[in-house]
Amino acid sequence: MTRHLSVVVIDNNPSILEDLRRELGGQSVRVFTARDPREGVEIVCRVRPHLVVTALVMSEASGMDVLDRVVAFDPSIDVILMTAYPSAETTVEAIRRGAVDYLPKPISVARLIAGLRERLCRSAPCSEPAASAFQGIVGRSITMSQVYSRIERTAPLYRTVLIGGDTGTGKELVARAIHDLSPARRGNFVTVNCSAVVESLFESELFGHLRGSFTGASQNKPGLFEHADKGTLFLDEIGEMSLANQAKLLRAVQNREVLRVGSLQPRRIDVRIVAATNRDLRAAVRAGEFREDLYYRLAMVEINVPPLRARDGDLPLLTRHFIEKFSAQFGKRILGLTADAEAALARHAWPGNVRELENAIGHACMLAGGDLIDIQDLPLSIGRPATTNRGLTALKAQEQQLIAEALREANGNQGKAAAFLSIGRDALRYRMRQHGLLARAAG
Repeated sequence: MTRHLSVVVIDNNPSILEDLRRELGGQSVRVFTARDPREGVEIVCRVRPHLVVTALVMSEASGMDVLDRVVAFDPSIDVILMTAYPSAETTVEAIRRGAVDYLPKPISVARLIAGLRERLCRSAPCSEPAASAFQGIVGRSITMSQVYSRIERTAPLYRTVLIGGDTGTGKELVARAIHDLSPARRGNFVTVNCSAVVESLFESELFGHLRGSFTGASQNKPGLFEHADKGTLFLDEIGEMSLANQAKLLRAVQNREVLRVGSLQPRRIDVRIVAATNRDLRAAVRAGEFREDLYYRLAMVEINVPPLRARDGDLPLLTRHFIEKFSAQFGKRILGLTADAEAALARHAWPGNVRELENAIGHACMLAGGDLIDIQDLPLSIGRPATTNRGLTALKAQEQQLIAEALREANGNQGKAAAFLSIGRDALRYRMRQHGLLARAAG
């Protein structure tokens, strides 16, 4: 490794600490060790290492406690748990709570080094540029890298996953990536839009029916659960399902079997289930709108897809991706954006997220008359709103004051200031440049 990496190792056993210090130190890694978990967490807070390696079982506190505290302090720090007695249940729980790996003792130093190399390439520029896509998902921001890491760790082991995120963030792409990286890839990926299933036909659609079981049932029909056998059933908009149908779904998920309408003989199924929602299901549970038992069945692992405004640096990558897509679709040779169009995209808040961006670029590519997209090619909602000179001056002054206050609250950290204002960092930097704040911050 050309750069020094840092790791904190926490274990009650001094011989393990010494072995890892010696082996990792020979690999140009700065190693900090602690026998006491509390001391180890203090070191983590002081040095902000690339990686924390902690024993699961210790006398003062468990490795899970260390994991929770490190994730709460800085979720970008990778945590690996190690134990002499690994189990599938504990592995899943560790990953659910944010661990990147779960290793049996004696621990493999080679595997640690490989993990450190991967961590460095995620957090700093490598000798070769990182790929801009992961399993068809475009983006390489820190927030999306965390999503990719969670997908990779979840896919080999999961039975159920709950994906959360605003409308248009790409939850189905995440579901497909989980499927493609899992043992379920040998079966079908079957999608169900839960909000579109007619209440009275829910059981027939999902579980199937026998001929003659109701009017119009002219032949036996397998349901979507059976169609997804050995594969993945993607339950989109799960939060819109009625309580009555939630109870029926719970029984199928819990028992791993379905009962066709009109049949007395249940059928065993081997299906991995991925559900997605743009609702806060915990709040829905508290409001009595979603079954608590079904929520915990589905949310063995949760993955939250960030909104576009939180994906720092991904807007240009996605824009380029969609320009290439629609240029080919419309048979045009569009090379990029004018400065005005690029600025308009940067300052837009993107409430519809990636889906809104895709629609905007598709609209622009359709209208573009030359090889560059100009601001007039973009949808009206993306362009600069019309206003009077007086109103514009007042608006600019108010905006400058808000940005300055946000920067003060964030101690100059532009990422935090952008989060305070609920806009992307690219949009914030554009506005700072417009108000002369960017040069002042650099100075």
